[in-house]
Amino acid sequence: MPANTSPLPDRVTLEALGDWLKARRGADDEPHTVEAPIVEVQSIDQGYYLVRLHHARGVSQLVDDDGQARRFTGTQWVSRALLPLGLTHGVLTWAEVTDEMIGLPATPSDPQSVLAHGTRVAFQTR
Repeated sequence: MPANTSPLPDRVTLEALGDWLKARRGADDEPHTVEAPIVEVQSIDQGYYLVRLHHARGVSQLVDDDGQARRFTGTQWVSRALLPLGLTHGVLTWAEVTDEMIGLPATPSDPQSVLAHGTRVAFQTR
């Protein structure tokens, strides 16, 4: 990682993410020099999707300009937002709302197991 690159913050806008990725690419702008975060696309109630970025220093939430979690209404919108930044794929995961609805105790999952049980998706919009 270049010395002038700061870590990805806990909450990051799309614009700030693009700037961060560009800074990590360096002057040659070659993708192989970037250790891109793992993109988690979390499906939540009512057809909304949230984006979390898993990286060496933790997990960052993609947010809007007001600092609220950025909600997408379809995976194609996630693709259209992230593919131009050089992020080509992610892992689709699902929130466990049904357990709560039927009264089962909450069992929080660690990020690694959530990603391990997700579905790999490509960011390709035609």
